[in-house]
Amino acid sequence: MKLIENTTAKKLRGGFYTPEPIASFILKWGINGSSGYDILEPSCGSGIFLEQLNENKHKFKFVTAIEFDEIEAEKADKIKLNKKSVINTDFHLYCNETTNRFDLIVGNPPYIRYQYFDEEQQKEAAKIFRRAKLKYSKLTNAWVSFVVGSSLLLKEKGKIGFVIPAELLQVSYAQQLREFLAHFYNKINIISCEKLVFPDIQQEVVLLLCEKNGSNFHLIEHLELKESSDLEKLDVSRINSPTKQIDFKSNKWTYYFLEQEEIDFLEKISKKRSIPKISDFADVEVGITTGSNDYFTVPLPVVKAYDLEEYAKPIVGRSVQVNSVIFTKEDWIFNRQTKAKAHLLVFQSKVNIDGHIGANSYIKLGESMGINKGYKTGIRDEWFVIPSIKLSDALFIRRNNLYPRLILNEANAYTTDTMHRVFMKKGTDKNAFIASFYNSMSLAFSEIVGRSYGGGVLELMPSEVEKILIPYQTENADLLSTIDKMMREKKSIDEILKISNERILKKGYGFTNKEIKLADSIWKKLSARRLNRSK
Repeated sequence: MKLIENTTAKKLRGGFYTPEPIASFILKWGINGSSGYDILEPSCGSGIFLEQLNENKHKFKFVTAIEFDEIEAEKADKIKLNKKSVINTDFHLYCNETTNRFDLIVGNPPYIRYQYFDEEQQKEAAKIFRRAKLKYSKLTNAWVSFVVGSSLLLKEKGKIGFVIPAELLQVSYAQQLREFLAHFYNKINIISCEKLVFPDIQQEVVLLLCEKNGSNFHLIEHLELKESSDLEKLDVSRINSPTKQIDFKSNKWTYYFLEQEEIDFLEKISKKRSIPKISDFADVEVGITTGSNDYFTVPLPVVKAYDLEEYAKPIVGRSVQVNSVIFTKEDWIFNRQTKAKAHLLVFQSKVNIDGHIGANSYIKLGESMGINKGYKTGIRDEWFVIPSIKLSDALFIRRNNLYPRLILNEANAYTTDTMHRVFMKKGTDKNAFIASFYNSMSLAFSEIVGRSYGGGVLELMPSEVEKILIPYQTENADLLSTIDKMMREKKSIDEILKISNERILKKGYGFTNKEIKLADSIWKKLSARRLNRSK
């Protein structure tokens, strides 16, 4: 996987190329005993797939390898392999100009954001999307256009095998790609590994193996291995017959980490139990975008040093500052006394603070630090005036570890973009709403609608939080104090769920013991899979 280093357009070369077991397995699966295939590698780098074709003595008709970097293309061209052509060009351009079609397309496409494409590459990538009848946006990553373009270059029957980010399964910008693949291919296999293939970059990747064969079936399967070296022992026949029907309406493919019984259960309860979503009771927005949290959120000594009490508002900016499901005034005072950054500096316009020595002094300090020239601060009329200062009823932590957390904002504290702001709709009981979230089913859906990262982090954006099913009932309000007490006493989430599942799911929504056990096992399976990435 080739990345952009920091924010420059320079490719990282040689550090994250495909491990041999992965390249070898993809070719073994793709060729599968055939001898007359035309093969394409759209981003060959220094030629790992070409080397594996040679070393494993695969028979094929011809292989075409594309590589944008001239030095890498020269390395690939030196590999001794008959019936090959290495072309030094951009794949997007090649895709739009070639009339060749292929039986098998394999590779590890570059992982480059749209803004790092040059203008010509952007135009060519947009053409690929138009040909596929897809929308091209500035959120699109290069690996997406490589997968789409490669699909368009297949013969009537053909296969693609790629190493791609696990984001395919989860992120919103890949949703239309998931829909495209689901309709375009008849068989889709996803292979993941418990151990990160590229641990240095904490980027989880999966093998995407797709086949179109002209049938009316659209099937999908997920297989997880311990590590990539296990591919050497994997029987290809295990992934030739996926069994799960693709749900064309499903937003995410995290579903397919589950067994069919588990998938059927989740679909059943979401449709037949009439369980509402968070969006039915609340609106979720990102926290306050300050432009520089380090500058605008400060501890008490800074407030006192610059005499900023009238501008310092209560804030909770980090999950470690909240140890329960209710953030109280006392909790905020405790944070304040421990010298945590418990204050948000809400300055008014220059006219209103004129004459305040401390405020003007702190603003000048910011300018000396270059805070006024930041991306967000630089576009404001007055760089130190933060927009969208709103208090929310509740908070939802954006990035979670053991389990996601929804918190009652009893302290009336502001929050930065490390947490989301949750605004209750009219008629919603705040206590009942917060308590109703803490059950195995809602936690399971949090894992499904969110996305995981290599370090074991579960991240949910506002639109994803709103999709979580929540078995809300006003009777759950008095359960909140129990959950709060147990969390403050550092009881495990399993101990809490024993009580809350019985009350919320069984008594409130009629779940059987078997259904509760299944919901809990689904949550544990998905969260354990994510948390394994942190080891």
